[in-house]
Amino acid sequence: MKTRLVVMMLALLPLFAACSGETTAPGATAPAAQTPAADVAESATPDATAAAPSDTAAPAPAAAAEAGSDAPAAPNNNPVLPPVGPEPVEGVDYEVVANGKPYAPLDGKIEVVEVFGYICPACAAFQPSVAAWHDKLPADVRMTYVPVAFGPEWEPYAKAFYAAQAKGLVDKTHNEVFKAIHLSNSLPREGQKPDPAKVAQFYAGYGVDANEFLGLMNSFGVNAQIKRGMQFAAQSGVTGTPTILVDGKYRVLGKSWEDKLRITDHLIARERAGR
Repeated sequence: MKTRLVVMMLALLPLFAACSGETTAPGATAPAAQTPAADVAESATPDATAAAPSDTAAPAPAAAAEAGSDAPAAPNNNPVLPPVGPEPVEGVDYEVVANGKPYAPLDGKIEVVEVFGYICPACAAFQPSVAAWHDKLPADVRMTYVPVAFGPEWEPYAKAFYAAQAKGLVDKTHNEVFKAIHLSNSLPREGQKPDPAKVAQFYAGYGVDANEFLGLMNSFGVNAQIKRGMQFAAQSGVTGTPTILVDGKYRVLGKSWEDKLRITDHLIARERAGR
């Protein structure tokens, strides 16, 4: 009953808005991106640390996070099902990313990236749909979350994601962070003053030391991963959240959350057929 209530409450959020440096006003009817690509690119200017965090320079936990999966592994027994609905049309349902590459290829799996922000209301509205979809993925597909920081209010949550990833907590905390921001208001939301210490204290509820977690949030390795994620978003033409990318080649458009996932299924099938 509690889970159903949470899903219903999240569904009341602005369903088709896309978050960026300036969140789309309530009532928007398409998940179109809002921030000019140049603005994202300016925040993601490549440098020596952004391109590839050094295994020797980064703290061990952050290095481990870089190598590991960003989401719980998909169950191996999920069948490969044919996608439903019409074939997606380039320029209408998706766009091809020029020279696009996966964010973190692993074992030949098809990569699906969600570029997101915890503070983004549209991402919170999308989360129930994408979580249910993720649970049904077959073993040859890997879901990867890439948080972006479009402003000071976004930054502590992007850092906390990578710190949680290093501690193996993403599967336990991903949904709960959305709830704490957008439902219970127990964490700062958009328009409120960022509070990294409060964010770290939230994660302490999952068995980590708050001060240690805060230090990890501010570590060289985590900052390098944020830069890398912003660089990936800029190179992939991401201008708002949530944005889905398939194998780094295709940027999904779509008219609704369900439409985005339908298109994603077709693009996954296309990648599978080409291997």
